[in-house]
Amino acid sequence: MNAAKLACAWLALAIAPAIAQDTITMYGVVDMALVREAGGKNGSLTKLTSGVPMGSRIGIMGSEQLGNGLKAVFVLENGFQADTGEVGQGGLLFGRQAYVGLQGRFGSVLVGRQYTPHYQAVVIADPFGSGYVADSKNLFATSGNAFSRMDNTVKYITPTMAGASVELAVAPGESNAGRAGGRQLGAAVDVRRGRLRMRFGYHARTEDGAPGHAADTGRNTVLAAVYDVGVARVHGAYGRNRGPNSAVLRHTANPYGQPQPATASTDSADAMLGILLPFGQHALMLSVIRKDDRGALDQDARQTAVGYRYALSQRTELYAVHAHIDNRHGAAYTVGNASEGGSGDRATSLGMRHAF
Repeated sequence: MNAAKLACAWLALAIAPAIAQDTITMYGVVDMALVREAGGKNGSLTKLTSGVPMGSRIGIMGSEQLGNGLKAVFVLENGFQADTGEVGQGGLLFGRQAYVGLQGRFGSVLVGRQYTPHYQAVVIADPFGSGYVADSKNLFATSGNAFSRMDNTVKYITPTMAGASVELAVAPGESNAGRAGGRQLGAAVDVRRGRLRMRFGYHARTEDGAPGHAADTGRNTVLAAVYDVGVARVHGAYGRNRGPNSAVLRHTANPYGQPQPATASTDSADAMLGILLPFGQHALMLSVIRKDDRGALDQDARQTAVGYRYALSQRTELYAVHAHIDNRHGAAYTVGNASEGGSGDRATSLGMRHAF
């Protein structure tokens, strides 16, 4: 029995007695799509793939009431590729999320692998929800390990007061050599006022510099907003990225295998504008994203995307999405999706997503 199977068997045994004690929920998403990619240096590609609008996953979440308004909570979330059965996130058993914590009148303290506050701001600003082939991560700089998560993280979320909450996250580098590599810091302020939601996100990631040089720190900031006008929701975001490691985009060295420009920018600005138009069981999605590379190579890019989804039920949808990237001055951004990197500058997907 391999390690993954052994861990799953142990988990099932450990959870069994807990089901009778308090709340525990198993949930998941299975997604499959036909994707056609074009514009890559190796020609066009047609593939049947998984996790296009959002990664296919199986998760377990639960809580235990401890008294006086205090409760223990946990989330264990595995990502997988439904087309092959392989584990996602580079083979991590619970690569999507894995944390435990306490919630009470003071807010929440959560410890483990979690989403960065900065990334969660970008997600609300994207009418495609940071997924489909229109994924904002194709151009918009994200933060953390594999672009959206922090390992070894302690996160504190304040209670919501007057429609506002604050989120703080810190992850030590865990180096025993006195170096700073891997250290991360994140923060966000989330405000809701009637039909308007705004979120400011910040992230700093430090990596060890070359021998004899100081550590390098990349910083990302973003201001995201969504306004519900009744018949539609208008989405927008503006982000600034400065320093080494600030443009943490999908490239060949990460589990998703997506290329990036020949030289990663250390000074760039990202802007996104979109609209979500729901009508009955239907929804139309549109977005435009522009990357303004302010480095010496001036490798700008612009992505335009249009999508349609049809809800067969509350848990099952069909979708069709197309996206195209216009690269400038040698930039090599590609159209990927929520789970995979792309091979070209344009892609079309037809698929089905089921949540349980």
